[in-house]
Amino acid sequence: MKGYSSENIRNIALLGHGGCGKTTFLEAVLFETGVTKKQGKVEEGNTVSDYDKMEIEKGYSINTSIIPVEYKNTKINFIDTPGYFDFVGEVNAALRAAEAAVIMVDAGSGVQVGTEAAWKACERYGTPRFFVVNKRDKDEVDFDTTLAALQAKFGTKVVPLSWPLSADIDDSIKEAIAESDEALMEKYFEGEEFTEDEIKSGIVKGISEGNIVPVCTTLFQMGQKTEGILDLLVGCTPNPLEHGTYKGTNEKGEEIEKKASKDGAVSAFVFKTIADPFVGKISVMKVITGKLESGADIYNVRAQKSERLGKLFLLRGKEQIEVPSAEAGDIVAVAKLQYTQSGDTLCDKNDVVSYQALEVPSPTYFVAITAADKNDEEKMGTGLARLREEDPSFVIERNTETRQTLMGGQGDIQLGIISSKLKDRFGVSIKTVPQKIAYRETIKGTSDVQGKHKKQSGGSGQYGDVWIRFSPSQQEFEFEEDLFGGSVPKNYVPAVEKGLLECMDRGPLAGCKCVNIKAVLHDGSYHEVDSNEVSFKIAASLAFKKGIVEANPCLLEPIMHLDITVPDDYTGAVMGDMNKRRGRILGMEPQMGGGQKLMAEAPQSELFDYALVLRSMTQGRGQFTMSFERYEELPKQLADKVIAEHAAEEEK
Repeated sequence: MKGYSSENIRNIALLGHGGCGKTTFLEAVLFETGVTKKQGKVEEGNTVSDYDKMEIEKGYSINTSIIPVEYKNTKINFIDTPGYFDFVGEVNAALRAAEAAVIMVDAGSGVQVGTEAAWKACERYGTPRFFVVNKRDKDEVDFDTTLAALQAKFGTKVVPLSWPLSADIDDSIKEAIAESDEALMEKYFEGEEFTEDEIKSGIVKGISEGNIVPVCTTLFQMGQKTEGILDLLVGCTPNPLEHGTYKGTNEKGEEIEKKASKDGAVSAFVFKTIADPFVGKISVMKVITGKLESGADIYNVRAQKSERLGKLFLLRGKEQIEVPSAEAGDIVAVAKLQYTQSGDTLCDKNDVVSYQALEVPSPTYFVAITAADKNDEEKMGTGLARLREEDPSFVIERNTETRQTLMGGQGDIQLGIISSKLKDRFGVSIKTVPQKIAYRETIKGTSDVQGKHKKQSGGSGQYGDVWIRFSPSQQEFEFEEDLFGGSVPKNYVPAVEKGLLECMDRGPLAGCKCVNIKAVLHDGSYHEVDSNEVSFKIAASLAFKKGIVEANPCLLEPIMHLDITVPDDYTGAVMGDMNKRRGRILGMEPQMGGGQKLMAEAPQSELFDYALVLRSMTQGRGQFTMSFERYEELPKQLADKVIAEHAAEEEK
């Protein structure tokens, strides 16, 4: 493939609900532009963009893939994204590299949740977009019905458009064109016809500013050409130099904005990493300014390290096409960079810029995992770390209290794919185990107990004797001494406090961390020869175990705060479900553009499956964020169960 100047490059993200035909559309484009000799099919597992073993097995896209095609002296970099919600991080990354987006719509299904999600993502990034209505090969499906549904959902700026443009266009388009320029508005109101140049420039400006969203259609499944859509993309979408400014910071951390430019120092943004089992790590980047060349030294701002670039290559699915350089606006890949991760900026060390990091969605669904073979624990950690380079939208956390490894992401599909990749690429099988809760133990009453340790076995013995009062406290742990008459020498008091503190990590009810306890050492005794610090530590621990049990102990459970955004139609169902989870609704706020935000609280133990249930309950339209709020007493019947389970584990 020859090199292209920035003006002759178009970067187009392909978005839409899973199964709407994005990959099939690309196959038609590749066939028509002569890249392939035969049009691949998803069901046959032979498409260019869905080349990963998992994608072939599953029959849907999992990874973003880059598919460049040459059309009428223009290079179009299609960025094909997965359609399922679990892979929203891939969509965010694709839009950081695109100047425009095509949202594919299945005419038979109409506006789906993936259509809405794609629209919202384009709104968030200010991305010009097209709708392409697809799958009209059924008798009961027609374009006008789908157009009406799109306009009802997304507004009057959604207008039908076909190529080539002519003066005989829809009134809605004429009105949108008029709004792009004052002179055209005056001409429109005076009833004058627009010239072809005015129509084209008005449409281009309207699309670029987001005031016109064209709706096109094709029947590429039945052999209809895609050239009309390609013509629109080439003729009506911004080239990389026409993209808005890129926000970032300079070497001093000051906020700056950069305009894409062929001139000046080079800078590039890494929006995708591929963990290739044969080649190693592949970094996919968009050149923002200057010219990127093979073999150059380039500075990684986050890592504060220089990287030596190897050979540059274009990706077309799994195919690698070597190129000597890439101009501003182009998308290129480099293998085996040592320090570089997704979201990094690479630039000239003498002109440092760090572009905004990738927007990575926070995980909402967690599972506890362990290696199926205990000997593979280390390999599991290494493999998951490698996969995180490829998909930073999932996390691995180690809960030190429950001693569990947690894997978190957007849903069960994503985590299932990660598990499959781990086994396929790194030979490690993992299994999920019941997730444990980090309960707390505290007391509601008071006690005054003796802890006495006495041991004599020939020679010097051990002797420690303490009386300690226990009561609730607002602090996590509070220790005082109220001794008189030298009953316990002052030099042993720190040992008593240390012995109590060590016991706070493992309470007597269920082995959980203890909190909000005050301990007052007020009496005791000692032996001139046998007393020592160890003896008083042991005596304090004996007093703790006895004193907590006698002070009306209880278990506390973590309570989470949730902000749940749902369409109005689902509000009642979501509120009812929250009540079943021992939760409570704290309030509601109507949202701009419709829907409600529900503020709620619920115990963590009731929320393990909430991401999946909310998605099912709202047909994928509900979203939520969750954060820790506080601890509350666990109801007795549930506490008894937790204590009994702990006792059973201790007996094993």
